[in-house]
Amino acid sequence: MGEVYLKQAPGSDNAAGSRTTETVAGMLSELDSGGEAKSREFAQKLDAWQGDIVVPEDWFRDAEAMLPESTKDDLRYAHARVRDFAQRQRDSQQEFEIELLDGLMTGQRLIPVTTAGCYVPGGRYAHAASAIMSVCTAKTAGVENVIATSPAKGEERIHPAILYAMKLSGADRVLALGGVQGVAALAYGHFTGHPADIIVGPGNSFVAEAKRMLFGRVGIDVIAGPTESMVVADHTADPAIVAADLAGQAEHGPDSPVWLATTSRELGEKVIELMPGIIAALPGLSGDSATAAWRDFGEVILTDTREEACAVCDRYAPEHLQVQAEDLDWWLRSLKNYGSLFLGEETTVAFGDKCSGPNHILPTRGAGRYSGGLNAQKFVKVLTYQRMTRGASRGVAQVASRISRLEGMEGHAMTGDVRLAKYFPDEVFKLEPEAKAQ
Repeated sequence: MGEVYLKQAPGSDNAAGSRTTETVAGMLSELDSGGEAKSREFAQKLDAWQGDIVVPEDWFRDAEAMLPESTKDDLRYAHARVRDFAQRQRDSQQEFEIELLDGLMTGQRLIPVTTAGCYVPGGRYAHAASAIMSVCTAKTAGVENVIATSPAKGEERIHPAILYAMKLSGADRVLALGGVQGVAALAYGHFTGHPADIIVGPGNSFVAEAKRMLFGRVGIDVIAGPTESMVVADHTADPAIVAADLAGQAEHGPDSPVWLATTSRELGEKVIELMPGIIAALPGLSGDSATAAWRDFGEVILTDTREEACAVCDRYAPEHLQVQAEDLDWWLRSLKNYGSLFLGEETTVAFGDKCSGPNHILPTRGAGRYSGGLNAQKFVKVLTYQRMTRGASRGVAQVASRISRLEGMEGHAMTGDVRLAKYFPDEVFKLEPEAKAQ
């Protein structure tokens, strides 16, 4: 039978993406040339914000006073899990020095970037967890300057939970800017004098496009699209749990794909039957987003075997991948392409999104084929070095000179030749590559 789509998503066009690219390109050009004044102009025009851009200390005190102690406890819980996981990631990297040949010493150093920019969304949801995921991970990695930014709108400041999470996580400076102007401020060093070496954090399509366009001038975590989630399940899975997990992730937005790969037709058909009712119970914009996401981007793929289901998952390379099936260790060994993996019914994407520890800033649109998500190592440069004695240089220089001439790079060869002539003036060396035998 192979793969059968019990529900397949319709295709989509790229017209909206082209318009976004054009808009962002124009804004970045204006922000680069117009500086902080242009950032303020866009903040007023797009977010109706005319207040402070650099968040003063009293905002953080006010935010802490406004939040219930239970909310602060929850954010501290999440911070501790994220910090501990990031610390283990950082500790897994090692500096080393090794003598490859007698007198040839080589090594590796681990140096955090100097400045990280953390974008924290502040639209219809208060993304306090995203503040922890980005700021805490950067600080745990040892970044000296962590600059965070999140939009303030109208008469409202940044959401107090976001401010509290930023402060808790160790942000050195916070800006009240969102959208393209917020990303640009991080990249160009507006208001702080510290241009970012890397910019991380989720955001809408304009934020994602701004990061993509700035890549090269700065590093970025991932080129992110809409949140996407896949569940792979067999006959042992609970269809109500599977449907709830898909609907819960569809809440992210009307263009957030949710996919089910299953070896059980009965399960797949039951999930399709349950989805409308579960989505209907979601309030307001959550329900509207989930309705559109399931209708336009939801898919259910039936396969004969778990090996085929595994191949489907690897082809989709989803941002989030949940396994609700027998023999979880087999799936852990076999699955290769995903942003983050959730094994068993007892865990779910929302746990990772909010507080369980592994980072929730993850690759989308198939990037899980070649990249993982945000982690402490993203903020650390792996730098190499070498040094050698004259004795070691003797052997290396000869080989380097011959390879350089093989490639037609006489200038490179010369740098080996002059050392051999200086260090071993009485010796004659073979510095030309051997001609091919006729």
